[in-house]
Formats: sequence, C-alpha cells, structure tokens
Amino acid sequence: MMNDNIEFVVDADRRRMLNWKELWSYRELFYFFTWRDIKIKYKQTALGFAWAVLQPLLMMIIFTFFFGRALNIPSQDLPYPIFVFSGLLLWNTFSSGLTSSANSMVNNAHIIKKIYFPKLIIPVSSILVALFDFLMAFLLFVPLLVFYGQPVSFMVIWAWPVAILLTLFATLGPGCLLSSLNVKYRDFRYVIPFLIQVLFFLTPVIYPINLLKYPFLQYVLACSPMYAAVELFRLPLTNTELNHSLVLMSVVSGLLLMAIGIYYFRRTEDFFADLA
Repeated sequence: MMNDNIEFVVDADRRRMLNWKELWSYRELFYFFTWRDIKIKYKQTALGFAWAVLQPLLMMIIFTFFFGRALNIPSQDLPYPIFVFSGLLLWNTFSSGLTSSANSMVNNAHIIKKIYFPKLIIPVSSILVALFDFLMAFLLFVPLLVFYGQPVSFMVIWAWPVAILLTLFATLGPGCLLSSLNVKYRDFRYVIPFLIQVLFFLTPVIYPINLLKYPFLQYVLACSPMYAAVELFRLPLTNTELNHSLVLMSVVSGLLLMAIGIYYFRRTEDFFADLA
C-alpha cells in the first residue's frame, strides 16, 4: 500500500561550492536567460545592438579629447584612441556584467519563487549578456586597429582569451556577492553605481599604471581584479614587459573575490525566495 504522505524535496547539494553536474543538467537555462535578457535590453530601441558599439566609441572620443590631447596622458606608445578603447572593451564588460548580475536576483524574484533550478545560473547569465556586448564592440575594435595601422603580435593567441577569462572571473565573484546582499539589503542598488565609478578610476583604463611614480600606489591599483585583464589585453599591442608581481596580485584578487562571492551566494540562496 502506497503512502500518500510522502514528500519529495528538490534542493541543491550544499557540500560543494559548485555542483558542476547539476549546472550541466540545467545548461539550457543559460541560453534561455541570456537570450531573454539580450532581447529585453535592446527591445524597443531604435538602434538596437548598435548601442553596444556606440557606448565605448563615444567614451573613447570623449577621453581622447580631454585626456589624450588636453592633458597629454601617455599611452604606452599606442595611439590614445587604441589605448582607451582596448581598456573600455573589458571595463564595460565588467561594469555592465556587475550591474546586471548584482540586480539579477531581485529582477527574477518571480521566477525563483516558483520552480527550483540552480540559482547561480541567473547571475552567470547576466554576465554572459555583457560578454555579448563585448563581442559587438570588438567588431569595431578590429577596424580601429587597421585604421591606425597598429601591429598586433602573436601573443594575441593566448593573451586575449586569458584577458577575457579573467574579466569574467573578476565579474562573477563581486556579481554573486552583490546579488546576494542586494536581496536582503536593497541599499546596495545605490552603492553599486558608486562602487563601479570608484573602481573605474582605480583601474588603469584611461591611463597607464606607470604614470604613478610611487610603487605603493601601483600595488594599490593592482589589487583591482580588472588590472591583470586590461594589461594582458594590451600586451599584444604594446609588446612591453609585464610587471609580473602586479599582475599576480590582480589575478589572486580576482580569484579570491570569485571564491568569496560564490561561497556567500551558495550559503544564502535558500533565503532568496523569501526575501526577494
């Protein structure tokens, strides 16, 4: 005789920080959430996907006029527009991915209350939307290199993929952490834009780090998880020698933030449906 009072509970495995098997079984959701967010982002816009290209292009023009020409900031022997655009490509991926992932749990509260799936998929999908914007803007970066006659070394084969991967890692950790905190403390929606603005000026996107004459300040800036990604992305263009200690500091910072962010996210995700 069957017992009608039997209940089945579907829940995540808390013994692992990342349950790869579970994430793989729900892999279709990565595509679903990513493509849905892309369509929502550009829905009812006159220019559509062109905004992904126009934003870094306009910022490049502004920074070139004020910093490249008016203040004559050095650019590692690169044309200043190339120098700035190469940094903005990755920075916009980071800032857009961080903003979207930080608000992702609140924006998807109606979904996480209804069905079970690995909630980590939501912030990761938000970051993949930012990666899509990177690919759109990169289509402009290549003609820009041709226009300025900028040579690119063979290091591009490994430097650019590693730089993109480090950008995703640098975004994932803070994104997961802020998405968890934003569920419980809605004040973080006001903190996030300020935090991104501060990090922008603490990351050598529009200036080289050797502009700072004090080594202590260089080490402070190298704590930014985006420093290593930006430096590696520019490496095939500048052919300058990397400061390995600064790059290592940045990589460790990004990986540490990723571990902390994912750990806190996994520890608090059971409460998302109640608080969102």
